[in-house]
Amino acid sequence: MGEYTRTEPSRVTDERSSLVAFLEYQRQTLAMKCVGLTTEQLRERAVPPSSMSLLGLVRHLADVELTWFRYVMNGEEVRGHWARRPDGELAQFDVDEANPDEAFKAWEEACARAREIVDAAESLDLVGYFKEERFSLRYVLTHMIEEYARHNGHADLLRECIDGATGE
Repeated sequence: MGEYTRTEPSRVTDERSSLVAFLEYQRQTLAMKCVGLTTEQLRERAVPPSSMSLLGLVRHLADVELTWFRYVMNGEEVRGHWARRPDGELAQFDVDEANPDEAFKAWEEACARAREIVDAAESLDLVGYFKEERFSLRYVLTHMIEEYARHNGHADLLRECIDGATGE
């Protein structure tokens, strides 16, 4: 995984630009939390009893990006990258044998496709569907910012336990 930098969102801009910039900032934050770690460190479940790892978070967010943008907002018939376990739980966090390059590639591609879908949308009022529920693009962008912010908090704790690195 390469180097990542973060771009501060503008403090004076329109709603759409602000939402897009804050989501991008959160994506960049997750990437920064993973930079410089070995495969073993990325797989490490550093905050017991949680099964979370940085690699698991990347895998999870790859599927979250795919689901909200491609499936819900764009109506594509897509499924997540990682199957469910026989007990019905998500296998995204089963990282003992997971390949970081594969996970980061899936995540980066999902983010790139999401950006394309957002860029092509005429307005934040665009509506997508999950089953019979309606979601505006505005809602999805806001939800994704929340999703990343929550998981970036997890990533902060994981990274600090792995190698002591702290900060944004």
